[in-house]
Amino acid sequence: MRHFASVLFLACAMTHTSAPAQTPSFEVATIKPVDPAPKAGRFMRVEGTHRFVARNYTLRLLIAAAYDLNPRTISGGQGWVDTDKYEIQAVTPGETAPDHDAQMLMLRSLLAERFHLAFHRESKIFAIYEITVAKGGPKLAPSLTPEAPPQTVSVVYPDKMVMPARNATIGDLARVMQRAILDRPVVDRTGLTNRYNFNLEWAPDETQFSGDVPPPEESQSPPLLLAMRQQLGLQMTAVKGPVDTIVIDRAHKPTAN
Repeated sequence: MRHFASVLFLACAMTHTSAPAQTPSFEVATIKPVDPAPKAGRFMRVEGTHRFVARNYTLRLLIAAAYDLNPRTISGGQGWVDTDKYEIQAVTPGETAPDHDAQMLMLRSLLAERFHLAFHRESKIFAIYEITVAKGGPKLAPSLTPEAPPQTVSVVYPDKMVMPARNATIGDLARVMQRAILDRPVVDRTGLTNRYNFNLEWAPDETQFSGDVPPPEESQSPPLLLAMRQQLGLQMTAVKGPVDTIVIDRAHKPTAN
């Protein structure tokens, strides 16, 4: 990921370890180092009911996923935090597949137990994207099954990206945008609280997906900010604002399996 934005320190908060007491944990997990060269794709998902897999992740990216943050808002740690890549395979407890929030709580426990992660939080001023309702109002279809778990994924095509979202809040959209797509934090200021179904289609540029997805040479799809306005009725504006960040106090390379 790119980490070149400058930030201004605002204030310190209390110190934390990676996972509070009684946080759900994986039943068993293996962590293996992988080739650091960018040869394979990066993904994190549950396969079947109980198999959690994260592939090609650095520790900084794992922390970003576990705590729903943009990787640029995580600082501190030694050089290997950004260079060493890992594959995690774990077994989740229970009779059903865990939802996203439960998966991330288990990942937090893993970071504390196997990477010995400890950190504190600070509020800093960052360049961010702010999502608001565009002129003319939102163009969003309310979900007919809001009790179902949200699904927000990105599908790569040669000439475009497509994000089919189901039962998703705008907060869910903002978290996906800042974790995996954009190079800065994203803040939802729409005031919209419902769950929605939508398809977002756009032509990515070199600032998105950490440069891992090359921009298409030709595309009939609009750039992301225009696609947000045209397809969702949402405005995404570059501004500066306070963001909750994590500062790594301690991290060790993972213990043996």
